Amino acid sequence: MNASHDWLNAFVQTSMTPAALRDLITARCATVDDMVSLRADLSEIVIGYVVEASRHPNSDHLWVTRVDAGTGELLDVVCGAANVTAGKRYPFAPAGATLPGGLKLEKRKIRGSLSNGMLCSARELGLGDDHEGILELNTEAAPGTPFTSAMGVGDTRYVIDVQPNRPDLLSHLGIAREISAASQQPMRWPDLPDVSHSFATAPSVAASALRAGSVEVRLEDAAGAPRYMGVVIRGVSIGSSPAWLTARLESVGARSINNVVDATNYLLHELGQPMHAFDVAKLEGSAVIVRRASADERLRTLDGVDRILNPQMTVIADAERAQGIAGVMGGSESEVTDATKDIFLEVATFDPASVRRTRRALGLSTDASYRFERGTDIELPSAALARAVSLILAVAGGEVDGAPVDLYPAPRARAKAVLRVSRVAQLLGEPIPAAEIERLVTSVGFKCAKHEGDSSFDVEIPSWRGDVRAEVDLIEEIARLRGFDSFSEELRPFRSGSVPASPLDTVLKRVREALVMKGLLEARPMPFVSGAERGFVRVANPIAENEAYLRRELLDTLSRRAEHNLSQMQRNIRLFEIGSVFDPGDADLPREEMHVAALILGDRRPAHWTEPPSPAFDEWDAKALGEEITRAVAPGSRSAFRPGEGDVLWTIEIDGARRGEVRKVSLDAPLWAAQAFGAEVSVERLTAEPVAAAGTARYKSVAVSQSPASHEIRYQVLPTTPSSSFDIAVLVPNDMRAEQVEEAIRRSAGTLLEKLTLLSEYRGDSITQGMRSIAWHLVFRHPERTLESREISSRRERLLRTLEGELGVRQRTA
Repeated sequence: MNASHDWLNAFVQTSMTPAALRDLITARCATVDDMVSLRADLSEIVIGYVVEASRHPNSDHLWVTRVDAGTGELLDVVCGAANVTAGKRYPFAPAGATLPGGLKLEKRKIRGSLSNGMLCSARELGLGDDHEGILELNTEAAPGTPFTSAMGVGDTRYVIDVQPNRPDLLSHLGIAREISAASQQPMRWPDLPDVSHSFATAPSVAASALRAGSVEVRLEDAAGAPRYMGVVIRGVSIGSSPAWLTARLESVGARSINNVVDATNYLLHELGQPMHAFDVAKLEGSAVIVRRASADERLRTLDGVDRILNPQMTVIADAERAQGIAGVMGGSESEVTDATKDIFLEVATFDPASVRRTRRALGLSTDASYRFERGTDIELPSAALARAVSLILAVAGGEVDGAPVDLYPAPRARAKAVLRVSRVAQLLGEPIPAAEIERLVTSVGFKCAKHEGDSSFDVEIPSWRGDVRAEVDLIEEIARLRGFDSFSEELRPFRSGSVPASPLDTVLKRVREALVMKGLLEARPMPFVSGAERGFVRVANPIAENEAYLRRELLDTLSRRAEHNLSQMQRNIRLFEIGSVFDPGDADLPREEMHVAALILGDRRPAHWTEPPSPAFDEWDAKALGEEITRAVAPGSRSAFRPGEGDVLWTIEIDGARRGEVRKVSLDAPLWAAQAFGAEVSVERLTAEPVAAAGTARYKSVAVSQSPASHEIRYQVLPTTPSSSFDIAVLVPNDMRAEQVEEAIRRSAGTLLEKLTLLSEYRGDSITQGMRSIAWHLVFRHPERTLESREISSRRERLLRTLEGELGVRQRTA
């Protein structure tokens, strides 16, 4: 939304600078993204007062003048204009100034006389085509006053980011209403230059057909056009617009077309009400019919493109064919041209959903559709039509033919809500007097009626505020209008940082940190997949039909992200996601669970020319990733990885319950792509406070004593004593887990065991049937002294005796 500072000031007269007004608009209603100074190219032009003017001694057509430019001394200026006169004021460009066309002035001699600048014409300033003489100014401004401020030709354009829920701010009227409320200055309707009389419209009629002069108007699609107004103006003269109207449109970035079209565009930006003018002579049957389009009906729009319409679109037609697309764009066949004498002016309210569908189907967006699809004020057309007729009669002449029509079959009552003073204090955190509440609410058009003997109001909501419907919306308005910066910084008796974080948030933060430290990137795709009716939850209103179901696994959406990266020639992919999965379940609502998933493929580490090629990720990398996720999710719990089947390499158990899996991931990938692997773990039932708090002292949002079995992060000094190590290989039954043997080794080895590494697993002819050989490497270290060889030997022997005694596992000897 582009807004003009001068235009806003015509509604609400304030002494605020453009920068101050920008800050006020941003603080109270909508963010001002940019502020552009218009006619900055005239910033060096000042008011020059000609004190003396005499003929040039060496020329018959030049004048030598003495000009007061506010510098404290008179400047000699040579001028070639015949209309230069002593005692008058003209725009003056001093030496060193740059004119709008890029010409930089310098002191120079002209026919022997020094000239210290230039008295300028309208064309030299870019203010018109007149170059017959210099521009005589009708002002009493002091010499040296900046030309833009003295003549009012400088303006500032605000580029305002209006949110979809506030379509009332898509006009100078809406922005001015907010400025008036914030500055507590009265708002008034700006005077229209050249308008000598006002025009009044007739009351609306709950009918579907009326006559506007000689034109019959029928409303056959009241759903697509809840209100439709129109008037016939005969005898208009199409031509250029007056300078003030052209300047107003240029101030918001619009271009002048002709006086009638400019008048409608002026009111679009002033009031936020789109309008359209039809050439009556081109309307067959002297009829205007608002109806649904026929199947495959065609219309050439004003941009010269042939459009194919469908029955879901509302059109404005004559007795034979469509002449405009309702709320989007008019047709070229009934366009107002220089030959137009009679016009039918349309001012209507079109259904937002219908305009949005039409705009998307045709791929055609306009200033009108932008406003209609966000919702326009249904009570505004009457006032807008009256102002438009007055303006058109002033700039294009003509006269109104008959009474205007106002077809409004189902008038809408204004919404109402009850506002309790006690509820305002409860939600905003501090009491606000009832009188201040009433002042704030009424300042932007709401009407309040106070209950007798009760601290509450009946509030009537204005028609232009479709975003306000309930009491909580009114309370939000009070906070906004009062100013968020007016509330105390501490509204609660405790700091927000003392509120305990939820266990789930604590767990997910820890998981995210762990995976980022492993070099993975977080992906946040939409949770939609292409599924089947059976086993998936279907979305009622999907964004795309090929992704109309909710995912059951995070690896489903991560796979699509990986495929997209492969299509962009990204060979090495490391992604993770934290999000919800959905299962139909047996209840009316789907069952939702929080999962963590990671996907890897490609090289294990980045390639470098000094090293041989890195091996690709394999199933063991995926298992290690699953272990990392499990440690982060449940650091104090007992976890196990069980062999899976098919593409499932391992299933993940936490405290005896299955919580996830590590598997191969099938992708629609090119031949050069490596095998992808993934791990996915459910955290839904693992977020109890002991689990959330375990693992690191940083998460103290819940006070939980950690058990000795909890996984702890320990810090210690680097060792200064040498280590001692040995290997053992034992024969283990096939039905015994290696984990059992490892636990027995750790218990027997004692506290000096620094590292235990699984070396190998072997099955072969030399191994007894039903057995396998597993080898471990053990590293011991004493923190204060070197271990003796006899100590290491005794530990080895004790370890082997323990394994044989507890598990029946013997050392492999061959």
